[in-house]
Amino acid sequence: MHTGRCLCGGVRFRIESELAPIQICHCSQCRRAQGTPFASNIPIKAAAFRLLSGAELLSSFESSPGKRRVFCGTCGSPLYSQKDAVPDVLRIRAGLIDGPLEVRPVAHAYVASKADWWCIADGLPQFEGPAIPPPSTPG
Repeated sequence: MHTGRCLCGGVRFRIESELAPIQICHCSQCRRAQGTPFASNIPIKAAAFRLLSGAELLSSFESSPGKRRVFCGTCGSPLYSQKDAVPDVLRIRAGLIDGPLEVRPVAHAYVASKADWWCIADGLPQFEGPAIPPPSTPG
């Protein structure tokens, strides 16, 4: 079990499953949504996500057809994204989860659109588009 929270602490959650490896996304939407050179995502089963507090603070934005990005309406922390095509999976932002984490990044996706000022030098596999199918989300 893992816990996490947004920057202001108004939104708190628990993940009742093991964590899949971290996926690093360099697409332009993730860069803009995070305000950073990439997003660090952990796919989890939606059924494993428990909102402990802050339901009234949640806001969402449909960044592309069928993809919602959910964030704290008070502090703006990005919490997760969810696609209509895969409704049972949430992509939680890894930086929100209380550590330490036993999982590590597994690959970089959408490096064809990465920030030109960011150097990827960690030796992980890099994919110009989406990474290989994401690892199965733990139970």
